[in-house]
Amino acid sequence: MLAALILFALAYVLMLCFSKYRTYVALAFGVVFVLTRLLPPEEILDAIDWNVLLILIGTMGLVELFIESKMPALLADLIMERVPNVRWAAVCLALFAGVISAFVDNVATVLMVAPVAMEICKKLDTNPVPFIIGVAVSSNLQGAATMVGDATAIMLGSYADMNFLDFFWYKGRPSIFFAVEIGALLSAAIMFFLFRGETAPVPKGGPRTQVTDYLPTILLAGTIVLLILASALPERPALTNGMICFGLMLVGMAANWLKKRKKAALLEPLKGIDFETVGLLVGLFLMIGGLSAQGVIDAAAGLLARVGGGSLFVLYTVIVWGSVVISAFVDNIPYVATMLPVISQLSASMGIDPTLLYFGLLSGATLGGNCTPIGASANITGIGILRRAGYQVKNRDFMRIGVPFTLAAILPAYLYLWIMYH
Repeated sequence: MLAALILFALAYVLMLCFSKYRTYVALAFGVVFVLTRLLPPEEILDAIDWNVLLILIGTMGLVELFIESKMPALLADLIMERVPNVRWAAVCLALFAGVISAFVDNVATVLMVAPVAMEICKKLDTNPVPFIIGVAVSSNLQGAATMVGDATAIMLGSYADMNFLDFFWYKGRPSIFFAVEIGALLSAAIMFFLFRGETAPVPKGGPRTQVTDYLPTILLAGTIVLLILASALPERPALTNGMICFGLMLVGMAANWLKKRKKAALLEPLKGIDFETVGLLVGLFLMIGGLSAQGVIDAAAGLLARVGGGSLFVLYTVIVWGSVVISAFVDNIPYVATMLPVISQLSASMGIDPTLLYFGLLSGATLGGNCTPIGASANITGIGILRRAGYQVKNRDFMRIGVPFTLAAILPAYLYLWIMYH
């Protein structure tokens, strides 16, 4: 047990210190766990959550085609035609990013919406920094709303054997989607206040973006419909959701090739797949499988139970707010991957339903990333776009929006989930 814990702690420290190489660190240590038999050979395949990987790869590939079709830019144009001034433009852009991010990866959402925000700011001769920050934090918020909104939500859905509809209605009660949306409404009010000085009118009459291909939009909508239909299957195979997402990506790849008749067109969707995240997850799955095999997960669950003193409210509070603080500085993917089996074991040992703690973990880990510029990949992406355009983002610039936004989102979610599931 001690050897597995030391190796995992060392891997975590190295991932924090060398964030650019975290995927290679995770994979290297995953291989060490296998070679040292801390993860027994017969458990290797079971340790990897193939459903998570297929959902992630399939969704990212479809999103690449969706961006290339220019549909997101057209939707943004339509919104801009209906807002009176910069203040409303900023809030609506953030809400627009949030809606997309409920079904599309957060980083991809920022890459879709940020260029539109930059162009609007250029036309209005206004500072784009708060606009892009608003887009990034809204994208992070909505990632927990649906099962396909973020890697952490995908991981929870697969680990807890949830289907697409379970994020809306679970065990006879309104689910985490509504907790996120209540937080989104309050955080939108915070942004409306923060942008109170931006009253310049938005110019009208510009040309609309022309969509080049409607099939990616149809395929993304079809993904959601099929995930909903699959949720009604009583005993669906474990890889059902993953095969839906991956299968529709293959359809998109084939259609792209038929349209362009170029060999490169067949592989274009693969450019949108974040293979670093995929590799990171594989390495983490192997390490966590080794931790479980060596009894570390059981020990961590016992320690957390002692910290909570047997009180569900104390445990829930520690998990939510502890996740907020940790995720403000640590990427939430490895954190959630580590905590899911701990919560499962803890709940089993206490004889309680893990739903409240699962949702508390997801909400805290997802929203905590909004507190700092390095707390989430979407934040780093947005700041990178600003840097390339010649704008520097100071910590106080980000936190002026990120911290009140996070508090406005997490407080109602914290209360809502406790009322619904304790």
